[in-house]
Formats: sequence, structure tokens, C-alpha cells
Amino acid sequence: MTETLTEERTSTIEKVRAFLYREARLLDDRDFDAWIECYDPSASYWMPAWDDNGELTEDPQREISLIYYDNRGGIEDRVFRIKTDRSSATSLPEPRTGHNITDVEILEQNGDEVKVRFNWFNLYFRYNVTETYFGYSLYTINMAGEQPKIMDKKVVLKNDYIHHVVDIYMI
Repeated sequence: MTETLTEERTSTIEKVRAFLYREARLLDDRDFDAWIECYDPSASYWMPAWDDNGELTEDPQREISLIYYDNRGGIEDRVFRIKTDRSSATSLPEPRTGHNITDVEILEQNGDEVKVRFNWFNLYFRYNVTETYFGYSLYTINMAGEQPKIMDKKVVLKNDYIHHVVDIYMI
């Protein structure tokens, strides 16, 4: 019995890792249409800001966030702006990114829903300058179906000082 649970957990974490690596690759390849498909239509995407006391904001409805979309429609609009050069963060030349994911762990599993935490750092190159962003993310992923779907995404950017507008493909 214990061996079966261990095998199931190992299988699940490997599927989660493969999914996270795929999502990162799609951003690096700038394949935004395929990237959007990683999200459920009701998926929220939130990157809280750090307040003046060095604490993360806690309510995206009442406090400042670096990014907040309460469903995939907001993410789709963001991608539209990026693809049509209507984004101040995405004018030419196109930036290059390298997403790196570490320390993936399953925090909780309830049926097909898995809560995951992982650390990340991303390299961002534009105008002959390379910048590094780092932090951690908390996802709720629905593992049912042919492809997993992100139901909820919270990104904690640990950089205290950002030199320019941050966009979805940078973190």
C-alpha cells in the first residue's frame, strides 16, 4: 500500500514538473497562444507588490499588485497587447528570456487538484543588458484531462527594485 502511494506521488510530481517546464518553455519561445492554453478559463493570475514595510500586499482588489487578472480573459488581453506591440514592456527589439525552475513540491492534493510551490529565477535580455528576476510561485493545477490546467497562480517576485515595467513573460 505505501509503495503504491509513493509511486502515485512520484508520478504526479513528475507530471507537474513536466507541465511547469513546458509552461516556461512556451514563454521563452514566445509561443503565447499555446501558453494561454495552460490556463483554465476561470484561472486567476496574481503577482502581489511589496508595500513600504517590506510586506507583500494581501488583497488584489484593495491593494497594489504588479500583475492581477481574475480570469483567463485578462491574460488573453495581455497577450493580445504583447503580440500587437501595444505593450510598453514589449516594444522592439523583442526581449529574450530564460526561465529556470527549482525545488518543485506538492503542498496538497485533493483529487485531481494539486497545490504546488516552486522557486524560480529568470534571465531577461534586452538592449544588451541581462537582468535577473527571482522568487517563488504557488499554483493550483487541475491534473484531469489530456493537459493539466492552471486554476490559480500567485507569483512572488523577490526583487525589491525593478528597473522597468514587468510583464508576464519576464517572471
